[in-house]
Amino acid sequence: MATLSRHNRGQGIVTPTTLVLRDERGNQLTLDSSRWHQASSPGEQRLLASLRAPVLDVGCGPGRALDALGRRGAVALGIDPAPGAAALARGKGCAVLQRSVFDPLPGAGRWATVLLLDGNIGIGGDPVRLLSRCAALLEPGGAVVVEVDRPGTGWRTCRVRLERDTELGPWFPWAVVGCDALGPLGSASGLAIRDVAEIEDGRWMAFLEPEPMERDVCA
Repeated sequence: MATLSRHNRGQGIVTPTTLVLRDERGNQLTLDSSRWHQASSPGEQRLLASLRAPVLDVGCGPGRALDALGRRGAVALGIDPAPGAAALARGKGCAVLQRSVFDPLPGAGRWATVLLLDGNIGIGGDPVRLLSRCAALLEPGGAVVVEVDRPGTGWRTCRVRLERDTELGPWFPWAVVGCDALGPLGSASGLAIRDVAEIEDGRWMAFLEPEPMERDVCA
């Protein structure tokens, strides 16, 4: 969880502020935004080193993963609809487009890896629609790599907003997906789970690939 410094006027002290993701029921959801502006962790570095390029980083934020991929010489493109996030990533020298994953994108059908880190499986509140879109962007033999919640979480859709002290962001649709609930969602999107792994304490990744086309027995 990110802590942002704020100067308390008249007292000469710094007090922390915390960015929170909260649903419409008042529940605080998992959001480790402290990672957004840090270098990739060792577990994440190992994950990124295993990915086939070119990589499309969906919801890339300030470009943490893109920067790490670039330092490895991997071809990667980030997309994020937030202008501030896109600007920060570009400031690191990353290739970024300010747009949604559902917008027209370059290289459709030619990406070896589509990456959804930091809970971005929740984008749009419809995991099947999102995964179907990601599957359509893959080249043959490509993979969608998804960070999911811990086993036992299940999955649900909700409305959420970002909160920081008294600052309240607008509501937007979101989804929470645990690794044990991803199989049926992937199947409905034409994807099959190839592997699920805990890359570091509490962080789970799922690797999905397109399900093989069924042969027409009458052909």
